[in-house]
Amino acid sequence: MKPPQKGLLRIVRATVNSYRGLRIALRSEAAFRQDMLLAAILLPLAWWLTDQAVERALLMLPVFILLIVELLNSAVEATVDRISPDLHELSGKAKDIASTAVMFSLVLIGVIWATVLWPQITQWLG
Repeated sequence: MKPPQKGLLRIVRATVNSYRGLRIALRSEAAFRQDMLLAAILLPLAWWLTDQAVERALLMLPVFILLIVELLNSAVEATVDRISPDLHELSGKAKDIASTAVMFSLVLIGVIWATVLWPQITQWLG
């Protein structure tokens, strides 16, 4: 085992690893690319639709949660597939549960966006 890194070198290496992980996810995970596209639409829209900092943060937070959960879902899937490509009840369970976390993240986006924007929506509709 190599000795633990400390200080600025550890931060730099962790940043490099994170960047590599982002590139891998963008290259190999279609769902993550779709989520990034959604984020590219929703994050500027959150800025444009609201002028209150708290509302903007509330709209942006679940979008970042979705990206985080999608990355964790991809990590679970890769780990399960690394352990064994064979179909197994526990492998399916792990993948399905991780997928459900992504689904709940998408629901969270819808709920928060509808809640925050509801007054504006009703005003637009007359």
